[in-house]
Amino acid sequence: MVDLNELKEEIASIGNRIKELKSKGADADKEAIGKAVQDLLAAKQLYADNNNGIGVDGKPFKANASKAEKKKQQQQKPQQDQQSTANAANAAKKAAKKAEKAAKKAAYKAGGGGPPQQQQQQQQPAKGAPPKTAKAAVVPVSKSSYQVKPMQLVINPNAEIRDRPVVALTMAVMTNTDVELTLTSDHRISQATLGLEEDDVNLVGDLAMARYLVQRSNLVTSASQQALENTWVDYAQSLTQLAKEQRFKGIAMTLEHALHSRTYLVGNAVTMADVALFSALGWPCQANDLHEVISFFESHKLTTAIRWTNMLASHPAVQKATQLAVGVNGTTEADFGGPKLDDLVPGMNLLEGATPGNVVTRFPPEPSGYLHIGHAKAVLLNDYYARRYKGRLIVRFDDTNPSKEKEEYQQSIVEDLQLLGVQPGVVTYTSDYFPAIYGYAMKLIDEGLAYMDDTPQEQMKEERMNRIESKHRSQTPKEAKEKFLMMNSGDPEGATWCLRAKIDMQSDNGTLRDPVLFRQNLEPHHRSGSTYKAYPTYDLACPIVDSLEGVTHAMRTTEYEDRNEQYQWIQKALGLRRVRIHAFARVNFMYTVLSKRKLAWFVEQGLVEGWGDARFPTVRGVVRRGVNLDALKTFIYSQGASRRIVNMDWSKFWAENKKEIDKKAKRFMAIDSAQHATLKVTNAPAADANAYVTTSLHPKDPTMGSRALAIGQDVLLETVDVDGIQVGEEIVLLRWGVVKITKVDGVALEGEYIPDGDFKAAKRKLSWMAKSSTSENPIVELTEFDHLVTKEKLEEEDKFEDYVNPVTIAVTKVIGDCGLKTLQQHDIIQLERRGYYRVDRPYVAPGKPLVLYMIPDGKTKAMSGLAGKLAHH
Repeated sequence: MVDLNELKEEIASIGNRIKELKSKGADADKEAIGKAVQDLLAAKQLYADNNNGIGVDGKPFKANASKAEKKKQQQQKPQQDQQSTANAANAAKKAAKKAEKAAKKAAYKAGGGGPPQQQQQQQQPAKGAPPKTAKAAVVPVSKSSYQVKPMQLVINPNAEIRDRPVVALTMAVMTNTDVELTLTSDHRISQATLGLEEDDVNLVGDLAMARYLVQRSNLVTSASQQALENTWVDYAQSLTQLAKEQRFKGIAMTLEHALHSRTYLVGNAVTMADVALFSALGWPCQANDLHEVISFFESHKLTTAIRWTNMLASHPAVQKATQLAVGVNGTTEADFGGPKLDDLVPGMNLLEGATPGNVVTRFPPEPSGYLHIGHAKAVLLNDYYARRYKGRLIVRFDDTNPSKEKEEYQQSIVEDLQLLGVQPGVVTYTSDYFPAIYGYAMKLIDEGLAYMDDTPQEQMKEERMNRIESKHRSQTPKEAKEKFLMMNSGDPEGATWCLRAKIDMQSDNGTLRDPVLFRQNLEPHHRSGSTYKAYPTYDLACPIVDSLEGVTHAMRTTEYEDRNEQYQWIQKALGLRRVRIHAFARVNFMYTVLSKRKLAWFVEQGLVEGWGDARFPTVRGVVRRGVNLDALKTFIYSQGASRRIVNMDWSKFWAENKKEIDKKAKRFMAIDSAQHATLKVTNAPAADANAYVTTSLHPKDPTMGSRALAIGQDVLLETVDVDGIQVGEEIVLLRWGVVKITKVDGVALEGEYIPDGDFKAAKRKLSWMAKSSTSENPIVELTEFDHLVTKEKLEEEDKFEDYVNPVTIAVTKVIGDCGLKTLQQHDIIQLERRGYYRVDRPYVAPGKPLVLYMIPDGKTKAMSGLAGKLAHH
């Protein structure tokens, strides 16, 4: 095997010898010079032959013609051809300059964003531009397993990274079209396969797919730049059969010469030439692969190759493509060598194409009501992904409808996010983008992609249903613009007009049948007042603002699934940076109303205290009921970003909630103030002895401390607990000891304390209260709740008012442990043998007793015979 480094040194030595021979002037040995020149040409030829056709100068090698051959060529070439050559050379220089400009524009576009005017120029082919090169070869492949759909990219999850379509994915990212690919994992295929749109055939081969995706994106490049890129791509492809060390050495030597004074192989940005050569290195983007390549280069002191390889490995598009390829199975994450990400919590999946530090999610609530448990799922999923990937969460108020929005709702949402423990990276407002959205609407009009329509609403609905085009669909941009300006001016005539997108009235997807994008609304906006007279719909505003704010992953519920295609159409039509959509199922609960309109009805009818009522599924309602934040997150995460819509049983959530609140719930006791029995413990301390026993506040966690519990001869018991009790029976008074019953007279009992009694043998383990201390013990109001509606799942046709539960709240007064006086609002405790409670109002005075809200524990029956007054919901 030829050592290219040694051969390179030999070539340099021969060159120096030739210079030395020529320096002797008239005394120079011409024969020796001629022989040296022949040796030099032979050495250069040998170098190129062993370096895949690339010469020692890093350029494709071409043998120099002899003087005789050159003279003969000059004699044969007419003068006019010489002038033509000069012109061609000048044209080539100009083309090269244009190529550099085009490369800058393409790189800017791939990076995302930019003024609409600039993007429009980038997308339009330059006047007089050379024709595009031929399309990549299409190779039909077997469809025996299943049909590959258009733009479906099927990848074998067991293939090595260099055998996955990493170049194609990188070019898709760089051309802003990766969101159009549907990535599928299938271990049955031998090589990655892409379904084409134009023909009923599939495409295989990474480079072939990459060329197709670039051509499909209409990325404008000059003929000269494209030719240079193709040369490098062909060179990269020719290296794939070489041994690893030979490949590394050949590429490194080439880079050392080609990039001595350049950053990229072609133009002024990363192109397919760089990406293809990076793939020939084995795609060293992940930490271990990169370490292997860099170590090799360092051992040979190849600094230029090191710089270029590190640059490609850290390029955002390369890393995103790597994660898309590696994570196609939904479980594997690429290792880029940075700080390790937290393990996914149970139930959650990877975010497609997400890389550390490059994830931006958003939660866009409409300030037209209070957040409910369904919104909590959306914001917690977005918050989780933003935090896990070291990214950013945007909370954006979608304030595009002044008829429904209020400052009160906006403030309540901010407060509810605090209750959920969500701290957004930034809070924004769609209304701040109204001027930009207005400009994009004008762009759609100018390009003939939108028109103004005054078709009555019901008629428009019917026409869309029957796929009938509006009579205004052929409207000119000039006419549409005049009507649009009139509508936005507040002219009363504008009230009948709206702006519609011109998409596809024959589409099977109804949301693409020319949806409404802008309407007049003269009501003052709660932030901007009367500045605007017309407002964009959510369908127009959302994709625009998502792109402008840098959102990378838009989490949308499956009810928006049909609108996803519309969302992508708007971004593509406006030349905006594309956003990846992730669909998840909204959360529904049995016996629960989530409609803002229906919840408002309960408030208006006085059936609840307000939007924060503990019976309401609002965020503040469920928190008031006793929902633990960690339990709520665990419950939401356990569903993950699943697309399956189910009616959740509240009992499953409350069971999860109990696991969390039980860890910190201090234990106390209480006895019904109206219905209780008495027990005289004959050998217990007298009432004036002020005797106490010490017991732990939590039997499973001694670190929580202890409390003093008064004891005495006269004790109160629950009436239900003494039913059927017999003389001679031994009972346990919790936290005190064993008492043997010596007398039973209805609900009046007597007994004897047994210091060494058997706790396990006793069947009855009862809560109690020393009667002597009841004057010091607080009266406590225990509040229970039931569902607001009696039907498990309300259907669309149901009149929900017919299913309103008449009794949804009940209060029981009890004599509480004196330690209950120390509790603060929101504390969560357990009243032993009764259940878990949240402090809704702390003890103030005898006239303002302690109010405890019962927290369900997921069981259909109570913890004991103390069942309460309502169903255990």
